[in-house]
Amino acid sequence: MAYPAQKYQTTPQPGNPARTEAWALLESARDLSHSKTGPTDRFLAALRRNWRLWTIFQASLLDPACTLPADVRGNLIGLANFIDKRSAQLLAKPDPVLVDALVNINVQIGEGLLAGARAAAQQAQQAHPTPKAPPKPGMRSGAIAETA
Repeated sequence: MAYPAQKYQTTPQPGNPARTEAWALLESARDLSHSKTGPTDRFLAALRRNWRLWTIFQASLLDPACTLPADVRGNLIGLANFIDKRSAQLLAKPDPVLVDALVNINVQIGEGLLAGARAAAQQAQQAHPTPKAPPKPGMRSGAIAETA
């Protein structure tokens, strides 16, 4: 098995689960999209990876310790069930047109996770702003030094 840094051009920074999940979904969407009209074995490998990713999400969503609101959990479990059915359908008979729904779901959820992570980071920044450095001696605060 290849290490992520060897398989992917970029990998997410550790410590931010939402960004990691978004990265995984967007990478999977990219892989599915690029492989849907290529060699069947490459497409099937991308499809299996995507299905495996959603199986991990599904297991987390069904865990009693999951802290997501019930309505969000229900919606995501519904999507996971759809992905189960569509993946089985595509494994039996690959069809590039049917892949687009999986790609779109991954992109939408991935972008939503990134937007949520950005909003949380912005709120944290506003709650704990970094102090500004004092101006350098001889410089007016907020002014660009003039040269003659």
